[in-house]
Amino acid sequence: MFFEDFSVWGFVGVALLLTHVTIASVTIFLHRHQAHHALSLNPVISHFFRFWLWLTTGIVTREWVAIHRKHHARCETAEDPHSPRYKGILCVVFGGYWLYRTEARKQETLHKFGLGTPDDWLENKIYAVYPWLGITLMALIDLALFSWPGLIIFVVQMLWIPFWAAGVINGLGHYWGYRGFETSDASTNILPWGILIGGEELHNNHHAYAASARLSSKWWEIDLGWVYIRFLAMCRLARVRRLAPRAISK
Repeated sequence: MFFEDFSVWGFVGVALLLTHVTIASVTIFLHRHQAHHALSLNPVISHFFRFWLWLTTGIVTREWVAIHRKHHARCETAEDPHSPRYKGILCVVFGGYWLYRTEARKQETLHKFGLGTPDDWLENKIYAVYPWLGITLMALIDLALFSWPGLIIFVVQMLWIPFWAAGVINGLGHYWGYRGFETSDASTNILPWGILIGGEELHNNHHAYAASARLSSKWWEIDLGWVYIRFLAMCRLARVRRLAPRAISK
């Protein structure tokens, strides 16, 4: 219990830091790297993200990637795993996790849309087989480091991705906001400042250019995930493969 004497704001800061690393792992590794191959990652960095997601979310890479790819392929149809048009906005925002779990059990989805994801010993014997083990380890680590406030931090960690990613992005990102591009789907940019969810707020931009490593388009839009990718590229730990063209104001 090394940090049990933290102030309340100290614990809040720790929770925000830990959840932010998870958000960065989702947007950089799962979304831009694995699902869309918009960038390449150094194997050490790639595995850090994969390990962190196993530890803090229990997400299986193949499942997440397959469901997201199916969302793009079947967007705004009855086959879309999480379309507010067919599921209802409240169902997606507050029940996004259960929609994800339902789709993850469909072997057809995993087989058709999950190609090219990690297929090594760790994935097949540990991460994909025992996703609950990582979550359990995270709970024990939080307790060991922060005593009983660690339980609150752990609960926040467990709710963060299901709410912000599965709920807000998949729900509000197809329901409310502004549109920079006239795409064939109902995607929206929730906010022009992609800070809380690492740039995923710019969801309409992403649907317009799904394979782009950068989600911002206009000069006043902020994609924090892109800032991290640029830093990794400067350190030769990432290589950008595809970018959308920048919008030019007249």
